[in-house]
Amino acid sequence: MATRQNSSNGKPKSPRIQVVLPEFICEQLTILATNESRTVSNMAKVLIQEGIKKYFEKEGKVLVSEHNLNTEQIRDELEKQSVRRLKRAPQRIRYYKKFD
Repeated sequence: MATRQNSSNGKPKSPRIQVVLPEFICEQLTILATNESRTVSNMAKVLIQEGIKKYFEKEGKVLVSEHNLNTEQIRDELEKQSVRRLKRAPQRIRYYKKFD
């Protein structure tokens, strides 16, 4: 079972698990992480997420919770926005909402 710790300010940290990998897989994971400028643990997290997503798609089951779906939609919309250079420090942050 995953263990959950508390940070110094009392908020709970994300659950932690421990995995034992063969040396060859660990080396491959390290190479992938380096190629994508990620930490090894973050790369493992990404690969696990992709594997779980593919598994549920194959089984035809619903994987994404409503919260995660909303977060992914927001991230996608933000990534689609064009990059504009600032002439000076912004006076306020403006969020653009796409209306259908």
